[in-house]
Amino acid sequence: MIHVPIAHMAVARPPAKLRTTGLGSCVGVVLYDPWARIAGMAHIMLPQASHGREGPPAKFADTGIPELVRRIEEAGGVRRRLRAKIAGGANMFPLLSNEFFRIGEKNVRAVRAALQELRIPVEAEDVGGTVGRTIEFDPESGKLTVWTVRGEVAVF
Repeated sequence: MIHVPIAHMAVARPPAKLRTTGLGSCVGVVLYDPWARIAGMAHIMLPQASHGREGPPAKFADTGIPELVRRIEEAGGVRRRLRAKIAGGANMFPLLSNEFFRIGEKNVRAVRAALQELRIPVEAEDVGGTVGRTIEFDPESGKLTVWTVRGEVAVF
């Protein structure tokens, strides 16, 4: 099992699996090449690397997703075969309606925009809501398992 911390990314082949925890407003992005069985996961924290914000590429959707594609290609994956599965982007402050606190929605929009720009189709998603998630991806089967803090489990 390869654990992907917040604002980081990793690439794996079977039998390794990828897992990230603590997806509140953050978005877990899985890109995989089903033919080569190579997968990458990024734990995206914010939508854009602008306004002088610093951090690793995976901290931001606009820099993390292209970098994840590059690393998958470096490992032998082919961009035109890549598929995406995403989870997270919860509204962790549902009682606060201020746009500032709707970071989960902004993250999901930014992830979708980055994937669309790269022409990577989203095969499955479990986004929004008000609960945190943990995700695990198996490059062998192509299955994404999502656990919520309420104990719900879904497989995509």
